[in-house]
Amino acid sequence: MTEIVLMSDPKVAAVPVQECGERLVDLRRDSRLLIDERKLQDSAGAFAYLREGVLDRLLEAQAQLPQGMRLLFVEGYRPPSLQRHYFDKYAAQLRAEHPEWAAEQVRSAASRYVSPPEIAPHSAGAAVDLTLADDDGCELDMGTRMNATPEESAGAGYTQADNISDKARSHRNILSIALTAAGLVNYPTEWWHWSYGDRYWAMATGAAVAHYGPKELGQPQTPNPQQK
Repeated sequence: MTEIVLMSDPKVAAVPVQECGERLVDLRRDSRLLIDERKLQDSAGAFAYLREGVLDRLLEAQAQLPQGMRLLFVEGYRPPSLQRHYFDKYAAQLRAEHPEWAAEQVRSAASRYVSPPEIAPHSAGAAVDLTLADDDGCELDMGTRMNATPEESAGAGYTQADNISDKARSHRNILSIALTAAGLVNYPTEWWHWSYGDRYWAMATGAAVAHYGPKELGQPQTPNPQQK
């Protein structure tokens, strides 16, 4: 398996952000994507927002899928406070299970599954958790459930995991080909997580800067070239 760069790697944090000010858009207002509301947790429906450029690329990817397949969008934007909650909760679980681990080891292990809050592509509106479905909206076999932890899935959530069926591998390849062609990058520990314009994307593609930094849902959408 190719070496995996985790979100906690210093080279990801080292990427500067040149915020472009692109707006967050509510995907529920666009009927071209299937929206799964399992993440509907608040009245604002924050999960359903993405940067406009990311939505454009998802639609481009969907157009490349074989007949009878569609993207099923599950989660996009995640407020920074919720990201912090997810990360701290999972880190605490790992710390309890491995009391011998140093703090940096806990942080690195946690980042396989939840991005550190200061890096998180979801909090920039740059990342999407999604899967494949048929025309009726029924999810296709991807080898694990979405958001399966590395412990729960014995590592099968890793995009290139070899402990999945041939059918699941085929579906993952179809998803990967379409999204990669549209300019998104995958976080290799999670087959369902793809992003564009964030720090991880910039690191993976060699871009000089990230286009999107963390933002609040109601934050004024104006460029800030000084943001780091």
